[in-house]
Amino acid sequence: MKPFNFQLSAFNSKYAQTIVRLSIFALLATVLVLLFPRYNNTFRYHFEVGKPWGYNTLTADFDFPIYKTDDQLAKEQKQLLSTFTPCYKYLRGAQRDVNVISLQEMEWLQSEGFGRIAVKKNNLSKTYPLSEVYTPKSAFARYGYDCAQNLVRDTVLTDQMRDKLLSSLSPTQGMVQKGEKIIDHGEIVTERNYQILQSLRRAYDDESLGNKQRKLSILGEAILVVLFLCLFVVYLYVFRIQYLRSTSTLLFFALQMFIVIALACLALRFNLSVYLIPFVWVPILTRVFFDSRTALYLHFTTILITSIVVPAPVEFFFIEIVSGMVAVSSLSDMTRRAQLVQTAAWILFTQCIAYTAITFAQTGVLASIDSWTYLYFLIAALLTVGCYGLIYMFEKMFRFISSITLVELTDINSELLHSLAEKAPGTFQHSMQVSNLAAEAAKAIGANALLVRTGALYHDIGKMSDPLYFVENQTGVENPLLTMDPRDAAQVVISHVTEGERIARKNHLPEVVINFITSHHGTSLVRYFYNTWCNAHPNEEVDASLFRYPGPKPTTKEGAILMMADAIEARSRSLEDFSEESIAKAVNQMIDTQIADGQFAETPLSFKDVEDIRRVFTARLTAMNHHRISYPTLNKNN
Repeated sequence: MKPFNFQLSAFNSKYAQTIVRLSIFALLATVLVLLFPRYNNTFRYHFEVGKPWGYNTLTADFDFPIYKTDDQLAKEQKQLLSTFTPCYKYLRGAQRDVNVISLQEMEWLQSEGFGRIAVKKNNLSKTYPLSEVYTPKSAFARYGYDCAQNLVRDTVLTDQMRDKLLSSLSPTQGMVQKGEKIIDHGEIVTERNYQILQSLRRAYDDESLGNKQRKLSILGEAILVVLFLCLFVVYLYVFRIQYLRSTSTLLFFALQMFIVIALACLALRFNLSVYLIPFVWVPILTRVFFDSRTALYLHFTTILITSIVVPAPVEFFFIEIVSGMVAVSSLSDMTRRAQLVQTAAWILFTQCIAYTAITFAQTGVLASIDSWTYLYFLIAALLTVGCYGLIYMFEKMFRFISSITLVELTDINSELLHSLAEKAPGTFQHSMQVSNLAAEAAKAIGANALLVRTGALYHDIGKMSDPLYFVENQTGVENPLLTMDPRDAAQVVISHVTEGERIARKNHLPEVVINFITSHHGTSLVRYFYNTWCNAHPNEEVDASLFRYPGPKPTTKEGAILMMADAIEARSRSLEDFSEESIAKAVNQMIDTQIADGQFAETPLSFKDVEDIRRVFTARLTAMNHHRISYPTLNKNN
């Protein structure tokens, strides 16, 4: 029962990890759909007069009226009100032989363009032209005696009559029938098309229609987002399964998508251009820490999701996809800060060209170019340069390592490597030779040469604590290990791994470099002292664990290369014959021993990789140890 319980527990743990990793994308999909702007309910088409319709042919899904424009309504209202007559009434007890109003009221009538007024008298209304209406001053001039104001405006009746008149004005002009074509793909938006499209937008704002459409819209968005994320997960499963098995890597991918899409949604909510957002952050950051293929695929996924909500999605998709391709192509291996500036410049240039080209292709009109868009591209390019800060942030958050950091770590003038060169010069030279061997082998099989070079420089830093216990640092002194019990001597040798890990952590080296330190001997035996003990005690049972490194075994191609290079470089120092045959024999024996010991069982090395590594090591060691010609000496007579 115990083995069964263990297996069940392991299965449950594995199942739980899978659920957690998939939940990352499920949560991302939910958050993104909630973030999507809900402007104008489900009507998200972007259109301008004089520009082509960038979507599929649009037909009416329901009947809707064509609303008049504000200018049309204002003109018709003005024309209708020109026939309107304001209502007045006599003041109580006032004379009624002359119609007298205040000067301010006369000025208002004239400014509004009214030519007559209606005066209510004995429940009857009589209309007077404005020429028969006076102010106190004009009445005195006309009749020669003072005439007091006797009329005031009946505001209640006037507003009622005015509203009744305006209500007779229809806000619409015609109808669009269900199934009727509104506009074709690529058709230039005219004033008439624009009016119909605005009417359709207004129809979507109707609450009775909007609730149903809003639910279907959210459902459609959710399906699309889940579909695009599932395609990315399938890509990881087929081509990059190691990424799919890493929770931190999946969080990194999801966080990148969330940041840029959230910024895009925020820009849309505030009616800002989506081109202000540096979407190329995604491929740049992914390429810095991972590979170009994954960077492009993640960028495509991000742009597809964003295209669901942006105006003019075809134009947006075209420009941003091209930008991402340029970003990945121009940043094949980022080792200098200046490369990011160069990449941003290339992206800016490409975006300007792409935008100009697609606008000309759609409209063929120079005036359709929006010069502000070029400014948006420039701002986004400047923000792209700011990606350097994100690289540092993500390195710390997820314990990733970038090429820039690796280059900085390979500086032999750094404090730690300088200390190694001073305290253990032989070990330092050994590490330099191993780094060169390992880097050449990594290039030959497509592994990360810069990473393995960095790991090789630090793999033996533990020997700094007691350098004289290691033969490469012993110059003219007897090896103290030979006077010790083989078991104790083996422990001294083994301790350089744990000591190296301690020094590395104290100096805050990245975890990936520490992995090289702990795994460069795997779980192999310290064979010199193991064999010495066995030969000296032929009839005793040996405890092999006293002579075995603690591990772990290497799990990457780079780790396996370092393990091979370290052992072979050390072995080459004991050779007396440096012919190609002798070196090849030593290389093959050492690698075969490591393979037989199962040291590379957890690495993805192929048989071809191993053969290529053998070939590189043999050629490199032969070149390093080639014989030079002897220079002749001068005869004493010369």
